[in-house]
Amino acid sequence: MKFELREMSMADYEAVYALWKDSEGLKLSADDDSHDSVKRFLARNPGLSFTAWDGKELVGAALCGHDGRHGYIHNLAVRPSHRKQGLGKSLVGRCMYALMAIGIRRCHLYVLGDNEGAILFWNRLGWQQRVELITMTQPLGR
Repeated sequence: MKFELREMSMADYEAVYALWKDSEGLKLSADDDSHDSVKRFLARNPGLSFTAWDGKELVGAALCGHDGRHGYIHNLAVRPSHRKQGLGKSLVGRCMYALMAIGIRRCHLYVLGDNEGAILFWNRLGWQQRVELITMTQPLGR
């Protein structure tokens, strides 16, 4: 099967959000994954996030950005009907290449601890779990 990978744009948002929402193991945030938040993210990180298309059907997406030092991949999702065909690996590869092209040399991501399928996927791609780190969060405002 041939897929088209292209840079994510806000015109893709509704289809991408629907894919994320339907993806098991992916936890969305009403604030962080809102239209306005994703719009700001894409504007701040041009050329780093990608979508995958099978004809006119969105079948995969990866949100990618950086903080100036490290890259981050968020919300990688592939439609179940299109998995095990190298599509997720291609999206990750495209993100990694784009990060390297702007001088970013390390990339991180977050996986829910009970998402065994995602953990296996990332392990197969050579990613390593960091057990010495603890993520801490504090909401701003409200």
